[in-house]
Amino acid sequence: MKRVVGVDSSTQSTKVVVVSAETGELLAAGSAAHPDGTAVDPRVWTSALQEAWAAGRVTDFGSSVLAASVAAQQHGMVALDHGNHPVFDALLWNDTRSAPEAERMVAELGAAEWAKRTGLVPVPSFTLTKLAWLSRQHPELAAQVARVCLPHDWLNLQLAGTFSTDRSDASGTGYFDPVGNTYLPELMQRYFGAVPELPTVLAPEQQAGRLLDEWGLPNAVLAAGAGDNAAAALGLGLAEGEVVLSVGTSGTVFSSSGTPTHDASGQIAGFADATGQYLPLLAMLNSARTLSATATMLQVDLAELDRLALAAPVDADGLLLLPYLDGERTPNLPTASGTLLGLRRSTMTPENLARAAVLAVLNSLADAVDLIKAAGVPVQRVLLIGGGSKSVALRQAAASVLGVDIEIPAAAEYVALGAARQAAWAATGELPQWKRRIEQRFAPEQSDWGAELRGRYQESRKAVYGV
Repeated sequence: MKRVVGVDSSTQSTKVVVVSAETGELLAAGSAAHPDGTAVDPRVWTSALQEAWAAGRVTDFGSSVLAASVAAQQHGMVALDHGNHPVFDALLWNDTRSAPEAERMVAELGAAEWAKRTGLVPVPSFTLTKLAWLSRQHPELAAQVARVCLPHDWLNLQLAGTFSTDRSDASGTGYFDPVGNTYLPELMQRYFGAVPELPTVLAPEQQAGRLLDEWGLPNAVLAAGAGDNAAAALGLGLAEGEVVLSVGTSGTVFSSSGTPTHDASGQIAGFADATGQYLPLLAMLNSARTLSATATMLQVDLAELDRLALAAPVDADGLLLLPYLDGERTPNLPTASGTLLGLRRSTMTPENLARAAVLAVLNSLADAVDLIKAAGVPVQRVLLIGGGSKSVALRQAAASVLGVDIEIPAAAEYVALGAARQAAWAATGELPQWKRRIEQRFAPEQSDWGAELRGRYQESRKAVYGV
């Protein structure tokens, strides 16, 4: 049996899977945690990859492994000197300190121009805003930057010694044109003050090089890799008309499309995908962490939070949470905080608060689905994935809140699985067709509580935040 390795280097951890190249069957897996925070020394990711690699017994598969591929959190700024040493901690996608730089970029060039050229309108998540922040706040460090890359590119460098990326990840930087598949050095020059070396952009099926001997796989090549959401789409075998709701550290809503998106409102990011097409995507900073923060507040674990949420009235008895606990990206509210509405003595129960947290996550995702529909992206089927989707309360309420049928794919590490599928593609020249298994399906309930909740949520969001 031929095997391939997929790596998912997320905000919270590194996961490594070994699967059959022919079927995608999981054979082994390992993981290692990352430190919390929005700024991280990228060498931590290397150590975590080594730990997860060992925990997954990857080297035991030896010469049967054809290839490996890395998918990782997007946008993170990895700034290196001439010796490939970080000159500053990597600023992650959820670091909002570059909000003033993002505002200045939009003011100077205009949202429509940014959307036309890059598929994006700058927000603090994107790499270029973070580089502009580094240039303004630490010019002496910015002057040492010889190379700039992304988290998955950093790991490519560690695995194969090559400086490469792919178009899905490059399309989230703010200095790349996903339609022309070219960097835009003039934007880097304008906002960073220099044009460091940037990684070579590989096609989805291309090889980045051979794995270095230290990784213990003598015959393995390294695939191009991808951004995490593009890899999840590849792992799911996403087709046009299908929309994914991913409830992870961030909440994301994305679809596969044959045409690029240029949304001047900035709410839909016009990313590239990992097949040569496009991945219109909306991202929210507050998703599964809203559930974990609520559990901490109630001094319970996530299982008990779910039990409490299931015991509450379907609409949390009118208790409403606007979940912008860490600021927000969609809508663009980097300095916002969360708001709890509808507080009465009768509603101030652990059950209602747990339920309000679940509904807050779903309402945020529903806002994104509404926007993607309005942009003309077809929504024929919705797939719910991510760690937060393990919540029974969230699963059961999703169809009613969104007003559409929901499918729950069988639990799997879809980002790592997508990376593994790409690895098989790079090794064999053919993209394998792996079967998707659906675990549960949910339809909206007959009552209209979901629609009533959506109306109250939208009115409250506009009243409090003006959006």
